[in-house]
Amino acid sequence: MSIEAEIQTIGAHAKRAAGELNLIGSRKKNLILQSMADALEEQRHAIAIANEKDLAAGRENGLSSALLDRLRLDDQRMDSMIKGIRDVADLKDPIGTRISRWIRPNGLQIIKQRVPIGVIGIIYESRPNVTADTAALCIKTSNAVILRGGKEAMHSNAAIADALAEGGQRKGLPDHAIQ
Repeated sequence: MSIEAEIQTIGAHAKRAAGELNLIGSRKKNLILQSMADALEEQRHAIAIANEKDLAAGRENGLSSALLDRLRLDDQRMDSMIKGIRDVADLKDPIGTRISRWIRPNGLQIIKQRVPIGVIGIIYESRPNVTADTAALCIKTSNAVILRGGKEAMHSNAAIADALAEGGQRKGLPDHAIQ
């Protein structure tokens, strides 16, 4: 499959997932987010193994100690990712919040409210914790997300994204909502 065809497929899957996410209520989104955090905890060891592959490749490729530190997922960073997802679940759902309302002279009522964007694509550097942070925020706001982290964190990002998707799907997260 060509890269163009692969991107088209990823986008189509994300668009379909976004439509399904739009129908999920606040309570269920919060359950999904809590299950995503649980899955990170459950798969902590597998994520650590994936992270060590990235760190080993980084050392082999001469990454600086500062870049290796950004790449490293120690227990404190894993705990922070898990807590971050739980904190997002505890936030008030912004979707549907009315921002303003006014009535035009002709009687037309106009309401400005928060709605999902649909699909969000995020390109970011080699900080694997960003994978969890951005996925949680996107799910909370009923958006599907396509993630592209730095190549130095490829194994870590894939392990985290897989754990998040698997955990979320246990509670009703649509397939391909996190890619």
